[in-house]
Amino acid sequence: MKRWLPDTVFTRLFGLTLGAVLVSHLVIALLLFGFADHRGPPPGAWPPPHEMFKPGYPPPPPHMAQLGLPPMFWLGLAVQFLAVAAAVWFGARLMARPIQDLAEAASRLGRNVNAPPVVETGPDEARAAARVFNHMQERIHAQINERSRFLAAVSHDLRTPLTRIKLRIEQPLDDKIREKSRGDVAEMAAMLDATLDYLRGANRSEAWRRLDVQALVEAMAEDARENGHAVNVSGQARPLMAQPNTLRRCIDNLIENAVRFGEQADISLIETPDCLVIEILDNGPGIPENRMASVFEPFVRLEDSRNRNTGGVGLGLATARDVARAHGGELVLQNLPEGGLLAKLTLPRQP
Repeated sequence: MKRWLPDTVFTRLFGLTLGAVLVSHLVIALLLFGFADHRGPPPGAWPPPHEMFKPGYPPPPPHMAQLGLPPMFWLGLAVQFLAVAAAVWFGARLMARPIQDLAEAASRLGRNVNAPPVVETGPDEARAAARVFNHMQERIHAQINERSRFLAAVSHDLRTPLTRIKLRIEQPLDDKIREKSRGDVAEMAAMLDATLDYLRGANRSEAWRRLDVQALVEAMAEDARENGHAVNVSGQARPLMAQPNTLRRCIDNLIENAVRFGEQADISLIETPDCLVIEILDNGPGIPENRMASVFEPFVRLEDSRNRNTGGVGLGLATARDVARAHGGELVLQNLPEGGLLAKLTLPRQP
């Protein structure tokens, strides 16, 4: 069934307010007619309007005032109705405009992810909606750029072992060349597995539950000590709402980096009224200040030997920061004056 008018916010606001004004005017007119003579005034009961407003003109007798309403009353009522209708029309358009702009921006974003952001105008609610939409658009841009960096990094890192394999197959195959080729294939497989694990972890939805963080950290430290690493835990931590497996992967990456580059890890659990802070300190060389931001990028490694056994794939810190942000927290790295690197993981407590 075709509508006579479009079902928009403007139509609803304008129709509702205009209907209320019209009903109020009709009620006033009915109430006035209820106290007047239904027969109406006799001819000549009310003088012409231009005569009524002359200075010194006497008011009509009481019995004549009850006979009907003067024409100027109806004229004033009509003017009032038109003025209120115009104000309602302008106000409805003013309130509906930000919502229309937001709908147009969403349509542009569907066609082009690089569309300009929404202008934050209008009432507080409209500005808040536009601000949230712009933030969502920024997150989409960041995710697309991150996936592009992933593709570029994987293609770059795979090119080196593929080139080595290509050169070796041109030589007579012996056991030594076969062994090196197997190592290159294993390196490529490890890189692809780490990449897939990272992407699956970013898209995996794990249930939230109350987690005993202190028991988790102490168990992870005990496992590390059994593998010959010096890992110590101090401090107390109350249970926290978290994604257990995801948070475990984050802390495990930080401990692994600490024992790999710093030979030991000192873990401190610090309770505050609003959050839990997990500090992991090592005795390593730290990170150059000019590379402190880049180490969080996927496939960035500080170890230049290109050896996966010593330098890793380069996804540990990227994964840890993503997990921290998914929990509403943050991961910060800091070089200490006395030497060593401090990894500070802040996890807010859910209300």
